[in-house]
Amino acid sequence: MAVPRIKLGSEGFEVSAQGLGCMGMSAFYGPPKPEDEMISLIHHAVSKGVTFLDTSDFYGPHTNEILIGKALKGIRDKVQLATKFGASFNGGPKLEVRGDPTYVRASCEGSLKRLDVDCIDLYYQHRIDSKVPIEVTIGEMKKLVEEGKIKYIGLSEASPSTIRRAHAIHPITAVQLEWSMWTRDVEAEIVPTCRELGIGVVPYSPLGRGFFSSGAKLVENLSYTNYRKYTPRFMGENLERNNVLFEK
Repeated sequence: MAVPRIKLGSEGFEVSAQGLGCMGMSAFYGPPKPEDEMISLIHHAVSKGVTFLDTSDFYGPHTNEILIGKALKGIRDKVQLATKFGASFNGGPKLEVRGDPTYVRASCEGSLKRLDVDCIDLYYQHRIDSKVPIEVTIGEMKKLVEEGKIKYIGLSEASPSTIRRAHAIHPITAVQLEWSMWTRDVEAEIVPTCRELGIGVVPYSPLGRGFFSSGAKLVENLSYTNYRKYTPRFMGENLERNNVLFEK
């Protein structure tokens, strides 16, 4: 059965209704998976109509984008490519979030090089930098659109007020957020805001990071290199809405 196509936002961006999140291929969910197997997996997904691929410079860091770049050889025109910037550990244990123009531009150039593409279809700000007005960050992203380096702008884990302010500077095509049976808080304000403004919603972890597909034994069987082993997310608590990873 063919995978349906949908429009994200109101700017004409069409993607497969089912996307492929590539983070776990390279980071956070145990050791990196064999490169040849992951490239085969991506090619299989695209052949079946799952053409919306999601990565970030944070995954690895950088190694997932490099993997995706290799997988895209010969199939770039069949894929809608999304990547992100704005979150890093910068060599330490504490997450650093940045949205200043210099960082935005340098991050985009780095992603283009690692992905080995001329243009990124959907470029997200991965996390919101509270030190930089969103208008400044989106202003620089708008320049990247005008220069042909990115096609569409997205936000990840942004508050309704930030979404509105960003959208006033340049149309926001999609907002990415965690949305599943145990992560429902986004339904109160964020999803209605996106619907009102004509912004697409891209849910990540709709299967509870594997819990809803594998059951409770998933946690017991995780390796000690898998960060899901140590987070309370599987107890129904959402870390990204209780610390700096989510903008309140």
